[in-house]
Formats: sequence, C-alpha cells, structure tokens
Amino acid sequence: MPWSNQNGGGGPWGGGGGNNQGPWGQGPNRPRGGGGGNSGPPDIEDIIRRGQDRLKNVMPGGFNGGVVVIALLLLGIFWLMNAIYTVQPDERGVELRFGKPKQEVSMPGLHFHLWPFETVELVKITEQQQNVGGRAASSGSDKSGLMLTGDQNIVNVQFSVLYSVTDPQAYLFNLEHPAETLQQVSESAMREVVGRRPAQDIFRDNRQAIAEGVKATIQSTMDAYGAGISINTVAIEDAAPPREVADAFDEVQRAEQDEDRFVEEANQYANQKLGLARGQSAQIREEAAAYKDRVVKEAEGEAARFLSVYEQYKAAPDVTRKRLFLETMEEVMKSSKKVIIDDKQNGQGVVPFLPLNELGRATGQQQQAGGTQ
Repeated sequence: MPWSNQNGGGGPWGGGGGNNQGPWGQGPNRPRGGGGGNSGPPDIEDIIRRGQDRLKNVMPGGFNGGVVVIALLLLGIFWLMNAIYTVQPDERGVELRFGKPKQEVSMPGLHFHLWPFETVELVKITEQQQNVGGRAASSGSDKSGLMLTGDQNIVNVQFSVLYSVTDPQAYLFNLEHPAETLQQVSESAMREVVGRRPAQDIFRDNRQAIAEGVKATIQSTMDAYGAGISINTVAIEDAAPPREVADAFDEVQRAEQDEDRFVEEANQYANQKLGLARGQSAQIREEAAAYKDRVVKEAEGEAARFLSVYEQYKAAPDVTRKRLFLETMEEVMKSSKKVIIDDKQNGQGVVPFLPLNELGRATGQQQQAGGTQ
C-alpha cells in the first residue's frame, strides 16, 4: 500500500513500525498459548492433546478408560429405563420371565423387573365396548348385522357389548386375539337368539329379553374359552330391515297397524253387543224368576184356600156344598144377561118365545156401527 513504508514502515498515522503494532500504537492480539513469533491460527491438534492430558488426570485409565465408563453409564441408564415400568390405575401388569408368565399381577404404581430376561404385558381392566353391525352393514360393505329371524324375516341389528377384563393372565395367554374372538362370539350369540324369535320381538316388543339372552350366551362361551372377560351389558342400539326392503317392510307395518286397529274396533263392538245381550238376558232371568215366584205363591195360596175350604167341608158337608153351589152360580151368573119371569103371574105381559138375547145383541151391534160412523 502507498503508506506502508512511510515513517520507518509505519501506518499512515506514524504509529506503526517493525514491532508489528497497529495504527494506534498497539500490537495485534496474539492467540493464547501461541509461542515466539508465531502469529498463525490456533493448532487443533494441540487443543486435542491438551484435552486428553486433562482427561487422563481426571479419569483413571486414561482416555480409553473414560470412554468405557461413559459407555457403561449410558448402558446402565438405558437398562434402568427398560427395567422400571409404570402401571396406570386402569391397568394391570403381567410379568414374563423368559416368556413364561408369573403368578403375580402387578398393581398400579412403579415396578421393577430384570429386563431383558423379564418383560411385562399391560392390560386395561376398565369397561370397554365392542360394536357389532351398524351403518357399515346397511351400506353393504359389512354383513355382520344382517340376521334371519324365526319368522323368516331379515333384520339389520346394531348392538354393543360392554365388557371388562377380570383375569389379565387368561385374557393375554388363553386366546390369541381376544377382541376378535369376542366380536365373533357376540355376533354368533345374537344370530342364535334372534333366529328363535319373530321379527316383531327384535323391533319393538321384547328387546330386553333378547339382550339378556345374548349376554348369557356370550358369557358362557367366553368362560368356556377361559378368556378372563366379564360381560357387563349387551345393548341393542338399532334394529331395522335391510335398505333394499325398507319400503315393503314399512308397508307391512302399516298393514299390521291397520289390522290391529280393525281388531280393536271389532272387539269394542263385540263388547258393546255382548254387554247389551248380557243385560237383556239378566233382565229376562229376573222377570222369569219373578214370574216363577208369583205363580208359586199364587198356587200356594190357592192350595191353602182349598185346604181351608176342605176343612170346612169336612166339618159341615151340606152347608159347605150349598155354599159352594151358590158361590159358583153367583160367579157364573153375575156377568150374563138374565130375564126373570115370575111363574105366579103366569107370564102376563110377556110374549112367549120372544128372542130377547138376539134383540139385545142386534141393538148393541147397531149402536157400535153408529158410533164408528
């Protein structure tokens, strides 16, 4: 540069010189640890060598021994991380030693096992839900919900099974796929129960009984498998005909409702008529009973009167006979027309053979005819 040799090789301000100083009279900062007149960058190898010396002073065995210790520490931390495990409150743990399960079941909390010789399997014991059938079956991609009823109808049943694990060891090792097994058993049990009943039971009338029957069947089957599962509830969420026959099924349902309505109306009419007939029959029976009582009482009265007359007749036959004759003649003659002729007068004033009765009858007929006109 043009000012490099001015003032004895100094800078433009005269402060430089052969002392390798800067323009302000100060030399450049040399690297630490540098020696003599070496003004180059720091030596990486020198830094590494000095670090190794310090590490030898700290760790026994030198640098190689330190690496081994660090590796052992890392392996120990990794082993502890795998040997210590946590069981949550909704879980149970089953430890396996060389693949064979132990008898003890790990309860919630921190636990230790000899990994990798021992491993642990965690199982949730809270209530879980298994769904069978549903919308997938109605769309045609799954047929698990389509079932044949006892009256040869097809229904699409969607239901869920709520279960909990009671024996973690049995749940883990007695069945290869317990969830899939439970789903298949649930579907089979529902098909069995629905196949023995009419479609009306699954649609409206008797869902609760069907659910109870399915629950009992699932529980007995899973117990036979030793699955370690307890079935809590079987809930039928929906039951409907297949989509292809839904309209026809609705028409059948409306027809059945009309039939029920007509039967109900007929029963009401029958009950009305039957009640009226029963009332009339009761009235006739009452009248017949009253007539019977009246006739019996009259007969009893006539018999008592006859007996009383007979007693009087036995006491005075002549007087009673004459009295009976007179009373009888009085009863007979009081309602008839009579013409009395005194024989002592020798029939004076009376034309013999005069048809008085005929004349009286003719006069009465003429009077009736006149009144009618």
